[in-house]
Amino acid sequence: MTETSPAGVRVGVQIQPQHADYAQIRDAVRRAEDIGVDVVFNWDHFFPLNGDPDGKHFECWTMLGAWAEQTSRVEIGALVTCNSYRNPDLLADMARTVDHISGGRLILGIGAGWFERDYTEYGYEFGTAGSRIADLAQTMPRIRARWAAMNPAPTRDIPVMIGGGGERKTLRVVAEHADIWHSFGDVETLRRKSAILDEHGAAVGRDTAALVTRSLGVDGSDPDEVGDELLAAGVRLFTVGADGPDYDLTQAEKWVRWRDRRA
Repeated sequence: MTETSPAGVRVGVQIQPQHADYAQIRDAVRRAEDIGVDVVFNWDHFFPLNGDPDGKHFECWTMLGAWAEQTSRVEIGALVTCNSYRNPDLLADMARTVDHISGGRLILGIGAGWFERDYTEYGYEFGTAGSRIADLAQTMPRIRARWAAMNPAPTRDIPVMIGGGGERKTLRVVAEHADIWHSFGDVETLRRKSAILDEHGAAVGRDTAALVTRSLGVDGSDPDEVGDELLAAGVRLFTVGADGPDYDLTQAEKWVRWRDRRA
């Protein structure tokens, strides 16, 4: 937990690395840390997800290394890394390296992948949703085994965030391997899927209610209208997106003020 986070409530912002020059991205990260967010995320894609499909875009993990040097307080990570794009042992090493550069502020966000253009243009096998989730399940033990074998070891037990809401397969992987579960949707969806996650946790012998932090994307939501209900439903990390080139952080500021009133 960062020094700005009262009572376990945290606010993240996803600086979407599209439609901007890198100087604008760097400035957005600086402003996000200055306004008091707890986590700054990017995403792991090779092309814009909205707007001009051939617009400006930058790579995820190279950027995280730069953010590790640029920032001093916030945690950083991808929301989320695509498991398909890197060998699991290489990804473990990349994460361990950024963990050291940042002084122990990396969150390893990871998911099964979904954006077909990334796969086809960069030469990865797209497969099926089921095969990609199975690959993610096989990846997680390899990452942890590689961390355990490294010299130097990571500075801490790097938190693993797994994104996705598939009730039968993805939430099973979350139950087995995640420290943070990131999802989207309204409070009713969150409650239902959170209960399913805990059922998977019981099946694999993990107390996911206690061990897995609930994280939610809250783009377009007013914290004064939905924040307390989401908090009561178990959400502890609230993340908003900011798109280039301007990176308007107004909504992130609202969530930070809402967080601070709960101190």
